[in-house]
Amino acid sequence: MRAFREAVEAGDLDAVEALLADDVVFTSPVVFKPYPGKAITASILRAVSQVFEDFRYERELDGNGGRDHALVFSARVGERRLTGCDFIHLDDDGLIDELTVMVRPLSGAQALAAAMGARFDDIVREAEARSASAS
Repeated sequence: MRAFREAVEAGDLDAVEALLADDVVFTSPVVFKPYPGKAITASILRAVSQVFEDFRYERELDGNGGRDHALVFSARVGERRLTGCDFIHLDDDGLIDELTVMVRPLSGAQALAAAMGARFDDIVREAEARSASAS
């Protein structure tokens, strides 16, 4: 998990993407349906890295023999401060196959939803391009 945390904190999104399993499933804090696949997950993470300001991990929890992790973070979206948690599960190869994000308070989640919603068409286009280049 150290590699993921360090890559996120350094803004090295290529390194973050390399840690994702091809069949990773991303569950958003603001959208009902999960997003399956490395391309869409990487594209979402790239966009959120532009939306979050003052992002920092504050603590890390792990369990299940090192396969389950929780990274507690704080950030800001515009004027709204939020606290969140990345819940991460690793597959047998040590790659991230599940990434669930939760945030609070509601006003922070709403600010995040609005900011990401404004970028969503671009996120989908980037994911389609990533998928095409990976094939």
